[in-house]
Amino acid sequence: MTARTLSLMASLVAYDDSDSEAETEHAGSFNATGQQKDTSGVARPPGQDFASGTLDVPKAGAQPTKHGSCEDPGGHRLPLAQLGRSDRGSCPSQRLQWPGKEPQVTFPIKEPSCSSLWTSHVPASHMPLAAARFKQVKLSRNFPKSSFRAQSESETVGKNGSSFQKKKCEDCVVPYTPRRLRQRQALSTETGKGKDVEPQGPPAGRAPAPLYVGPGVSEFIQPYLNSHYKETTVPRKVLFHLRGHRGPVNTIQWCPVLSKSHMLLSTSMDKTFKVWNAVDSGHCLQTYSLHTEAVRAARWAPCGRRILSGGFDFALHLTDLETGTQLFSGRSDFRITTLKFHPKDHNIFLCGGFSSEMKAWDIRTGKVMRSYKATIQQTLDILFLREGSEFLSSTDASTRDSADRTIIAWDFRTSAKISNQIFHERFTCPSLALHPREPVFLAQTNGNYLALFSTVWPYRMSRRRRYEGHKVEGYSVGCECSPGGDLLVTGSADGRVLMYSFRTASRACTLQGHTQACVGTTYHPVLPSVLATCSWGGDMKIWH
Repeated sequence: MTARTLSLMASLVAYDDSDSEAETEHAGSFNATGQQKDTSGVARPPGQDFASGTLDVPKAGAQPTKHGSCEDPGGHRLPLAQLGRSDRGSCPSQRLQWPGKEPQVTFPIKEPSCSSLWTSHVPASHMPLAAARFKQVKLSRNFPKSSFRAQSESETVGKNGSSFQKKKCEDCVVPYTPRRLRQRQALSTETGKGKDVEPQGPPAGRAPAPLYVGPGVSEFIQPYLNSHYKETTVPRKVLFHLRGHRGPVNTIQWCPVLSKSHMLLSTSMDKTFKVWNAVDSGHCLQTYSLHTEAVRAARWAPCGRRILSGGFDFALHLTDLETGTQLFSGRSDFRITTLKFHPKDHNIFLCGGFSSEMKAWDIRTGKVMRSYKATIQQTLDILFLREGSEFLSSTDASTRDSADRTIIAWDFRTSAKISNQIFHERFTCPSLALHPREPVFLAQTNGNYLALFSTVWPYRMSRRRRYEGHKVEGYSVGCECSPGGDLLVTGSADGRVLMYSFRTASRACTLQGHTQACVGTTYHPVLPSVLATCSWGGDMKIWH
């Protein structure tokens, strides 16, 4: 054959190869970035084929293969699917373009468990897809991850590390623990008894540190000790913002001894009660953690050196501040919500709570001396009248059309009911307050108003004066009169503090006190225009 005939046959073979490529072009096309797409719409990176699974990564200095050849420079035979997929072609955009500078991507070095067709008969200049997971290779900066590779990785991880993942998942499965239980476990003692302990104070049942009360009088209180009240002005500014309780503050009370009235007592749902210097510094003087449940009520003893506390743990404690010891400890048979000392005999106190009866305790004997029982479920507040010969109790008993037994008058000595037809409206009264000069008392009602009653039988309610404008909405919102009796102050469920004129029942002032419900308000017994408020958010404010 002549040279002319050989060249003609070679051109015909090249023409046939180009036709075969054109026929297979509709099955897969290349986009502008050099990625090949099949009919299923799955993008494949340049040089990667689904049938062969080989990755065309030429070495530096390697010579490219000739057109129409089935072998690489190493002398190895390429897979069949590699034929017709090389970078030859008439269109330059179909050629594989690899960036000159490629980032280093490190994969964990791990050999496959068994040999595969992907790792056999492959030249040294090519890196199979399955082997790329177990060796350190240089990949393209914009190398997309195909679905085939993701599936291969998931299968390989599932085969090689199934036992490890199973053990890890079993170790990570932790049963859900409620938040309240987690807090109890975090605060439990090292003995594992599960008793909650506050970090600010000593554990429950252990005597707290003594509180030193100096003989001196605060320099702010001293000028007002021998003076008499003329008029109580309205406070405008915040003197101290007291934070320290980790739960809602239930009640606050100034020390009844005027020379020590810089101390403020607060009780909280965080199982503690605290004593603050709320006039000079605003610091917490002592924290008492004697209860294992919420402390709902605590009262200063009239001597100013002792504090009586009761909580939801059925416990009663009388703590001496100077020694830190419990002078009296008792246990009630119901959760305690209110405590009051007898105005004449300071060794006797009344307690009420989630029970149909109230009990009078004698500190000297440590026993219950008298009980007062009614057809109720809970006692909300207690108020002594007429130097302790009578007292009032507010309860949760109410009916649809009237609040029979909502406020009950009792004879302290005989335990007899004097009257249970005092308040005839269908609202309960969470708190009671006695006026310092007039023979009347106030009752906070869930009807969002303050009602005024006479302290003399038959305890009639005033129809002309009603103090409205605040909200109660089920909170135990307290109320109180100023030391001079000119102003009435009450909290509100929306956080406000409202003051009313006692004579005209008009609103004197409104303070934007707290972000949550303001449940307690009390005037200072000596300093004019000093007011303390507490909220359900756990903070307190001293106003002046």
